Amino acid sequence: MQVKDMFLKNEKYLLFILIIVFYFFAPKAYSASEDKAEALNYLSSLSDFSASFIQSDGDNLSEGKVYIGKKRVRAEYFLPTKILIILAEDKAMYYDYELEEDEFFNPKNTNAWFFYDIFRNPYFFEDGKVEVKNNELLLEKRGIDNEEKNFVIRVLFEKQPLILRGIEVVVNDDILKLSIYNHSYNEVFDKNFFKLINPSFLN
Repeated sequence: MQVKDMFLKNEKYLLFILIIVFYFFAPKAYSASEDKAEALNYLSSLSDFSASFIQSDGDNLSEGKVYIGKKRVRAEYFLPTKILIILAEDKAMYYDYELEEDEFFNPKNTNAWFFYDIFRNPYFFEDGKVEVKNNELLLEKRGIDNEEKNFVIRVLFEKQPLILRGIEVVVNDDILKLSIYNHSYNEVFDKNFFKLINPSFLN
């Protein structure tokens, strides 16, 4: 009888512990899942969108603007060099305005691929992590790119209301940071705006 009573007491004790653990941790897990879904929905919804950015690699600063279409991404660098990059899922174009030179390439073989995957690949962050602190939400993705380099990509949002504020890309020891501002929604783009065509041919 004593053994049975001890077993029942232990069972009740374990059940109590499980309830406490569930009470404290399950809401956090659910909240994190909700936060992640909200951030992914936000990124997926950024179509007909543009924003300005300042990019830093630790030594140099660049200024530009990113445009998000329904299927493609366009990045224009204004300073220090005027450069155009247009990205589709498996093809891209680079154009140097000063040299009047273009180059077509596979974006997955360069460090430019993250522009496309962050904004137009809805599955990219599915296995990523989310962290919320104060009024900031951080999405993080770790992996290995096509050139077998380790990468970490972090996307920073202001939480309420949810607004994209920054992107950080770490590939091996190289770090690229973008501060994002001047958000513009419901843009109207010319039919040729996202075409992979040397812009000099459109003039």
